[in-house]
Amino acid sequence: MAIEIELLHSPEVPLEVENLRPDLFEAKSLMEIQKELIFHGKQQCQVGDFFRVSGNPADQVHRWKGDFSKVHWIGAKMEAGEIWIEGQCGRHLGSEMSGGQITVSGDCSDWVGAEMQGGLIRVGGNAGHLVGSAYRGSPIGMIGGSILIEGKAGNEVGHTMRRGLIAVGSAGDLAGFNMLAGTLLIFGDAGIRHGAGMRRGTIGFFGPNAPTLLPTFRYACRQQLSVLTVLQQQLTDNGYPMKIPGTVDLYHGDFLEGGRGEILISAT
Repeated sequence: MAIEIELLHSPEVPLEVENLRPDLFEAKSLMEIQKELIFHGKQQCQVGDFFRVSGNPADQVHRWKGDFSKVHWIGAKMEAGEIWIEGQCGRHLGSEMSGGQITVSGDCSDWVGAEMQGGLIRVGGNAGHLVGSAYRGSPIGMIGGSILIEGKAGNEVGHTMRRGLIAVGSAGDLAGFNMLAGTLLIFGDAGIRHGAGMRRGTIGFFGPNAPTLLPTFRYACRQQLSVLTVLQQQLTDNGYPMKIPGTVDLYHGDFLEGGRGEILISAT
């Protein structure tokens, strides 16, 4: 039986719960979990002050039910297990996680999967800014794993991304900003200045309205890429509903950084 986590009352200021993870609670009793320390703003308190926890910790499965939009750092640094959130959640979901799976039925705030190392994050709704990105001042963002968002994402998706896969329904500005490598796929509308400072990696724009590219990107050719079939299979296997086109226009850039990055735009 999975652990069920229910919010007893909405906090006045955000809750920070980075130690409330399946891989940390496997060998603990429910009473011990209720006494775990979390932060309500700057004030330290216990899990039981805000949450009702029931079930079997040994299953390494957590089910969160309710509006957790003021609850931050859910699944941060998670190494194994599963988290299912039936509702909304706050900032830093799955940041620095290295394994396991997080599934959210609703919306998330900023920094989903920031500096993620492995595992899978699936979001049925929208996400905020800086999905899979580096924290300010960090040299590298996401280095592994997959983030699949069916709805909209904000600005700077994949900022300084190094490895891994990000797929979003649509995006704001500066997708793939300073991107080092990895794969970023956008299936709807997108803003401006994508791939600025990009060194390597791939950004795919597969929506009906292709964005205007920076002048530091150059057209290469139109072709069918076998790697897109592999990516499509990966998305399908993880229940992601978007479809990658069979034929794309390939651009290289950012030539201010050597021109080894790729931008793919749907040609169908």
